[in-house]
Amino acid sequence: MARAKVVVGVLTVALLCGGVGMLRGTEGARPSAATAADALPSRALGLSGHRRLVSQLEHAGHQASGKGTRPARAAALAPLRAVRPLRLHIPSLGVDVPLTDDGEEAAWDTDSPAPGSAGISVITADDLRLAELRRGLTVEIARADHRIAVFTVDRVSPAGVTRRGQRAGRAQLRLISGETTVLARLTGTRRTR
Repeated sequence: MARAKVVVGVLTVALLCGGVGMLRGTEGARPSAATAADALPSRALGLSGHRRLVSQLEHAGHQASGKGTRPARAAALAPLRAVRPLRLHIPSLGVDVPLTDDGEEAAWDTDSPAPGSAGISVITADDLRLAELRRGLTVEIARADHRIAVFTVDRVSPAGVTRRGQRAGRAQLRLISGETTVLARLTGTRRTR
């Protein structure tokens, strides 16, 4: 019985590795129609949920648009050193405002980590249409070290619903405006001109 489990495990890993290799070779190509033969190895091995797994592998890295689909998750980036933030830029909303600690347009809570460094940085702003943001969109913070920290939105929630999704040691951003809170994670950086 133990040997059968080992065989099933080895075959499963081999099938998954082969599938990932095929997907990398056909990135951007449309998946071919499934056939009855596609289901045979998983049925013989007694695997369940194989269609969902195959579908996830087929769509890995693709950002599908349309109702009911989610964009692919961008990988989280290692935290940056703490540097004073200068501007908040949200391309999808047309927002580009200075960050201050006195709360004029957008304010960085100086009791929280600097945007891009480890922990959850908090920025508040009045009159931002944060409820229009969606998972996968980006928020950019220009920093005093001539770098732009790029955050990818993970969650848009009513104000106060912020505990889920927090991860220790990662650089995250919490934007708060009115009744909406956005949680995003650091996924990229680039140099300013």
